[in-house]
Amino acid sequence: MHTDKKFVIRCRAIILHEGKLLLVRHQHDKSYAVLPGGHLEFGEGVKECLRREIIEELGVEPKIGRLLYVNTFVDTNNKQPLEFFFEVLNGEEYKNCESLVRSHAHELSEILWASPSDDVHILPKQLEVDFKSGNMVSDEVRYIED
Repeated sequence: MHTDKKFVIRCRAIILHEGKLLLVRHQHDKSYAVLPGGHLEFGEGVKECLRREIIEELGVEPKIGRLLYVNTFVDTNNKQPLEFFFEVLNGEEYKNCESLVRSHAHELSEILWASPSDDVHILPKQLEVDFKSGNMVSDEVRYIED
């Protein structure tokens, strides 16, 4: 049996406001939370992808800052995601994004703001560790192999 192995490129947003991190849960698995974002389309740049995905999911134009993390792992479907995590600088504008018009709102089961002390399971795990220890934003790009 031949199994296809594929790379998937995703871009995700680190949106912080008043010490809280904006997270989303997807319809297919609500047991963990992730940072908002999505898949790169052919011919698209990573910042262009992030901008499009954040507007589609959250309804707010992101002010994209620095690249903070790069993550890669192999999932159970023979896919190897490569994820780019960018800082988004206008976190306050996302406070009430649930009430905005969002073309891809159906993809999300929940939008939540988490505090470092909250009992929420965040993937990738290293982001959860860094967020809960106050070390999420750094002057260097960090690499995760989760």
